[in-house]
Amino acid sequence: MAEITAADVAKLRKLTGAGMMDCKNALVEANGDMERAIELIRERGKAIANKRADREAGEGAALSKVNQAGSRGAMIVLNCETDFVAKNADFLGVANKILDHALNTAPANLDALKESSLDGRKVADFVAEFSGITGEKVELSYYEQVEAPMVVSYIHMGNKLATLVGFSKAIDIQAAKDVAMQVAAMSPVAIDKDDVPEDIRQKEFEIGREQARLEGKPENMLDKIAEGKLKKFYKESTLLNQEFVKDNKLTIRQYLQSVDKDVKVTAFKRVSLNL
Repeated sequence: MAEITAADVAKLRKLTGAGMMDCKNALVEANGDMERAIELIRERGKAIANKRADREAGEGAALSKVNQAGSRGAMIVLNCETDFVAKNADFLGVANKILDHALNTAPANLDALKESSLDGRKVADFVAEFSGITGEKVELSYYEQVEAPMVVSYIHMGNKLATLVGFSKAIDIQAAKDVAMQVAAMSPVAIDKDDVPEDIRQKEFEIGREQARLEGKPENMLDKIAEGKLKKFYKESTLLNQEFVKDNKLTIRQYLQSVDKDVKVTAFKRVSLNL
């Protein structure tokens, strides 16, 4: 039987992130073979992930980041079962590693990200192995990206909410951050009223119509009243028409025009663990 040293255990822990006892046991079983010990830890991680597949993973971290050029941003959600694990430095390290990988490789969608290679294996396998280290279900549940001449990101305190916003040109960074924070705070459904998806538009119109009917309004007035409620919805729920949270005398459209009359918001993404 090969001698298992503390240095061997420490090395395996550094390579895998597994606990000290898990590393020692893997090395003992592998008779000191470092590569086989790594395989054992990965296999056990996948086995634990499979056992916990039906568990609810409602905690985690929502993160966003922009590349050095400021022209592309990525955001992910890595879920786990408890807030204790979500706040763990190792968990956040793995989440940020996946985010950096997504930012550098720009996969087309979440499935493509999971299938992409990170440290010599699929991201999906990387996540499953980490599940074994935490002892909880760990799941990569969300990924989006934004490309534009200028992209800014915002992460709300506690890593529970993240946003990305793209602009048609570079503007003052604080102004851009203000808009990213607006998206976080007010959760708009679209950039402007013409960008609201038709299914949402129709749903809001029908809600307004039904409210008016329940209030006893005349049948021939229902559509007109519903249109009025729809205008209110556009004001409250589309980014450019919302009141600026830092100065409710201005809409976001007016605020941006005061910064640069030619700038446009080209895209935004928002994700929250509370959704």
